[in-house]
Amino acid sequence: MEYIMLALLVVSIALFILSLFLKDPYKEIREEIDQMSIQQIQELHQIKKKLKVLEEELLIADDRFPASLSVRSPSQAAEKREVHEIIKNQVALLSQQGLSIDQIARQSSLASEEVRVILTEMKFRGKSYK
Repeated sequence: MEYIMLALLVVSIALFILSLFLKDPYKEIREEIDQMSIQQIQELHQIKKKLKVLEEELLIADDRFPASLSVRSPSQAAEKREVHEIIKNQVALLSQQGLSIDQIARQSSLASEEVRVILTEMKFRGKSYK
């Protein structure tokens, strides 16, 4: 019985020493995940910086072209309402996806005629999405 206990003790010590020298099988995977996380954070930071620059450029562009201060009747204001560039891009993308003008008008909260005008304007700018 003593020999069995002594043998088990020797085997356990040997296995413990062996485990100290073995390579961790998950170490490489952890390092790869860390690298990917760092890379994603860096890319997200760059995207945020670019977005901030674009937003600033849009604000500057809006300040350069102030809306006219003339007084208009409500019907004229509805006809000559300025559509934001983001809405125009949304209309173009919806058109590219194959939606009809009426469907685009419903989704973008615009009149069908405004959608037609935007698509025509995009076509003349060379941004045809159909």
